[in-house]
Amino acid sequence: MSEPISVTRTVGHGTAKLMPDVDRERAWLLTVDGAPQSYVDLDEPTHLEFEYARRLGHVLDVVAERGAPLDAVHLGGGAFTLPRYLAATRPGSVQHVVEVDRGLLDLVAGELPLPAGAGITLHAADARAWLEAAPDDSADVLVADVFGGSRVPAHLTSVAYVREAARVLRPGGVYLANLADAAPFAFLRSQLATLGTRFGELALIAEPGVLRGRRFGNAVLAGADHPLDIAGLSRASAADAFPARVEHGAALRDFMAGARPVRDEDAVPSPAPPAGAFGIG
Repeated sequence: MSEPISVTRTVGHGTAKLMPDVDRERAWLLTVDGAPQSYVDLDEPTHLEFEYARRLGHVLDVVAERGAPLDAVHLGGGAFTLPRYLAATRPGSVQHVVEVDRGLLDLVAGELPLPAGAGITLHAADARAWLEAAPDDSADVLVADVFGGSRVPAHLTSVAYVREAARVLRPGGVYLANLADAAPFAFLRSQLATLGTRFGELALIAEPGVLRGRRFGNAVLAGADHPLDIAGLSRASAADAFPARVEHGAALRDFMAGARPVRDEDAVPSPAPPAGAFGIG
């Protein structure tokens, strides 16, 4: 059998590259303009290589009874890592993946095809426009992992956007977002305040070093209208190879104190990562 080879293609928002992992058969890393976007193991879809993906996975594990199917929306396609994970851990789930870059969508779907019967539908569309057209109360979970290059687009950071996300979620649904920031966390704090306009329960999962301001890094935000399984999330996050902390309640309110929700007219993209962060530069 021939060895897998890298695939490089110009897509709508840069140069995408799929590179095989020499240590895991049929595992691939997706980069766009050199920035790592996704990692997927086609033979072991429950393997989540990236730390932020594992943290999102921990939340997905506790949002409903283990193994129960979910109706899920994923804003941002990547290599469909989390949709594959949900299809494996919650068979029968109905999932929609929304990716604005059709070229990227076609590349991944063509080179790393989804398993037959996975229940995953792909949409080449802007995330907010697709969300605005989606029916009320149609999803159990909504995962936002959208980066234009290495920054979250401004129109996915506002109260109006969060209002649409909350509308699409059913009562008891959970909103998840992968964001990135560094001290003094102006962006992250504003996003918590923005989520707080529609969700009464908030949680933040990140490495202690990031929270202490030592480096730029990812943070997973969760929003819901009901109590989250903080104990379960804390155990799972602490057990990772790179342990993370779950902030919630009074500590999280202190963290976001004074932050204001973002209006559309004031919205800006997330901060650009410094050179060297996430393999950039």
